[in-house]
Amino acid sequence: MASKKGARLIVTLECTDCRTNIAKRSPGVSRYTTTKNRRNTTARIELKKFCTHCNKHTVHKEIK
Repeated sequence: MASKKGARLIVTLECTDCRTNIAKRSPGVSRYTTTKNRRNTTARIELKKFCTHCNKHTVHKEIK
């Protein structure tokens, strides 16, 4: 199967609070995958998503 060279790109979002907060509900880091258009959005994206490890809505930033 050949890969498409389109404008859409799969990115991974990671919780910013899980990295820095040691005293949290459970160990681990919350990660989500989503797609973005690399032509329209060249910068890294930040979205508020629910983190199951922090048990609240936190900012998730795009990682490599």
